[in-house]
Amino acid sequence: MAASSAATFSIGTNVSFGCKVGSLSQSKPFGVRFNSQNSLKSFSGLKAVTSVSCESDSSFLGKETSAALRGSIALKAQKENQSYQYHLQPQAAFKVAILGAAGGIGQPLALLIKMSPLVSALHLYDIANVKGVAADLSHCNTPSQVLDFTGASELGSALKGVDVVVIPAGVPRKPGMTRDDLFNINAGIVKNLIEAVADNCPDAFIHIISNPVNSTVPIAAEILKQKGVFDPKKLFGVSTLDVVRANTFVAQKKNLKLIDVDVPVVGGHAGITILPLLSKTKPSVSFTDEEVQELTVRIQNAGTEVVEAKAGTGSATLSMAYAAARFVESSLRALDGDGDVYECSYVQSDLTELPYFASRIKIGKKGVEAFITSDLQGLTEYEQKALEALKPELKSSIEKGIAFANKQAVAA
Repeated sequence: MAASSAATFSIGTNVSFGCKVGSLSQSKPFGVRFNSQNSLKSFSGLKAVTSVSCESDSSFLGKETSAALRGSIALKAQKENQSYQYHLQPQAAFKVAILGAAGGIGQPLALLIKMSPLVSALHLYDIANVKGVAADLSHCNTPSQVLDFTGASELGSALKGVDVVVIPAGVPRKPGMTRDDLFNINAGIVKNLIEAVADNCPDAFIHIISNPVNSTVPIAAEILKQKGVFDPKKLFGVSTLDVVRANTFVAQKKNLKLIDVDVPVVGGHAGITILPLLSKTKPSVSFTDEEVQELTVRIQNAGTEVVEAKAGTGSATLSMAYAAARFVESSLRALDGDGDVYECSYVQSDLTELPYFASRIKIGKKGVEAFITSDLQGLTEYEQKALEALKPELKSSIEKGIAFANKQAVAA
């Protein structure tokens, strides 16, 4: 650039967001200086006015969702001899509850959400061992206040006034277990937690992580219907991990810059119901038939890959927490008024004949605002066949969840 003016950006919080930052700021605001003639538009994905080119190698949010502070930033400019100074002041305003916060997913997820500048209060709930998690997290010098809640008697208090509820509660997969094996245990857990959500924060965004998601989301929907508070726009099955994996594996295979890669993943969140639409990859890239087959199968079986690698000691907890934190941050941005929030999620949908389906959606203040129908147009022959092949299994999982919820209602 020729004769450009300088812009200094400092975030007035104890969390540092920026280019290639590896640690939290301890006492001083984080500052980055750019040479630019233009006002700020994109800083680690942050959106404001025009443009500055900057990439973040450390953000868990990805290229689009690392626009995390847009709409929550008060931007002030002062002109001094062609120098512009901007003060970024994140405004923590939202309450988030994690149900199952002491578990393998819950703990790292709580840490990542604690880092969000949009969170004012973080409520951690579990049936045991959550007090120590909350004490540990409360020492992190980020804006949100951490509160712990233990057992059924405190569940209602954990949910009062909450804007986003995240549910990773349940047992993890173990070697030899199918997602159906998880059903009987986790279905009951989700049912009980959703009943409490319906009673205490029916207007909150609800993020379901507990597996099998293909069934637990329909269970949650039926319970909310029975309570008379179901809003399909605010119930989300978190399938973000499939997108995270697809982006990672494609970038590795094609030697692409990971921050630029975006692969929509549709269908469901288990086995063959996971369908990465490789033909829709951005940036546009070509794949051989063998590469399509190899990548699709790896993305579908990535959970099993981790379970086997951990040899009986756990499942995909860290990558799941990372993906869930990304989806939480996207939801918070949407609630805060960002009009440019897109994620893939398993939701009530009319894109196919199935009542629930994962696809790319636009999220706004009131939840799902639009379905990105173009992703399902112009599919390759491989993708079209895979789409038809996944439908019977996904349909069966949905019906299983609905039947469980209705059976419980009759029994009650």
